[in-house]
Amino acid sequence: MTSLHPPSRRSLRAAAALLVAASLGALTGCAGASAASSTASGTATSTLAATIRVGYFDNVTHAPALVGLRDGLLEKALGRTELKTSQFNAGPAEIEALSAGAIDAAYIGPSPAINSYLKSAGQSLKIVSGVATGGAALVVKPSITSVAQLKGTTIATPQLGNTQDVAFRYWLTQKGLHTSLTGGGDLTIAPTDNAQALTLFQAGKLDGAWVPEPWVSRFVLDGKASVLVDEAKLWPGGRFPTTVLAVSSSFLKAHPETVKALVKGNADAIAALQKPSAAASINAQLKADTGKALPDAVVARSLEHVSFSVDPDASAFPALLSHASAVGLGTKGSLKGLFDLSALNALRKAAAKPAVSAGGLG
Repeated sequence: MTSLHPPSRRSLRAAAALLVAASLGALTGCAGASAASSTASGTATSTLAATIRVGYFDNVTHAPALVGLRDGLLEKALGRTELKTSQFNAGPAEIEALSAGAIDAAYIGPSPAINSYLKSAGQSLKIVSGVATGGAALVVKPSITSVAQLKGTTIATPQLGNTQDVAFRYWLTQKGLHTSLTGGGDLTIAPTDNAQALTLFQAGKLDGAWVPEPWVSRFVLDGKASVLVDEAKLWPGGRFPTTVLAVSSSFLKAHPETVKALVKGNADAIAALQKPSAAASINAQLKADTGKALPDAVVARSLEHVSFSVDPDASAFPALLSHASAVGLGTKGSLKGLFDLSALNALRKAAAKPAVSAGGLG
């Protein structure tokens, strides 16, 4: 199970700010948990959270989070609200943190978000914006050139039930190959941390992996792997949601203005990814988080296979649920209400941009 990383300097600064806010609140008789704007009569009109805790992965498919942090775009949009961040390897662990109240918002894959929403009868979270599409593939050792050759192999996915794990298991069922959630079958699926999976692959202890970028590119360029399946070729128009921005329902209800600010910061970061400096910002944040930057060629190849947009491709979510159910990882229920794009569309209306559709699931 992936755990939260140690607090970053930003987290320590945020903690210190909270202590100061609490002290001031005690002196003035005001609550330190939020900052309220008031009318002339003193009635609160909106509530900003003092702190927002955001989770993300150190993946190129989470580039808006990386650029948003490195270039200060998230902090700028959040204004007086302090930003704390935690890094994760895969969605199920991040969803566990969101459900437990350890984080308030998450850059996350759609499958864990769907599962959490349905298991909680629609109470756990809301998807408030899109982030990324594309950027996932099945990479294998060069000697594997056909589906039939996967029999008897061991293939890694980031975590049981994460978006790539579901996609791989569903694809296998379409090809007539049997697998088990507990191991075994025509081949073995081994949920493995992405970095460890690459190391094991290079050591000849894994035959391949279904992973997101930049790990696809790392397997290809560093591990000399071949791409057997580009997931984009399995979806109409080559588009499939890889990352969305979700917030806990309780946080959204208590702090809608803070969520709107986070959505703006995410949109600003997506816009910034069009700049020539984006790759350098991504790599700088990866180095700050992991202690090591990626080769420029890996980042460049990764960005060729991922698109970034505030549109969450909501119309694809029923299919994603169907895929999860087909492999025993789905929870029955309605996705109605999974999306709350009101903050996003308010920002787009103010900018004279067309509204983003929730695909009937708003």
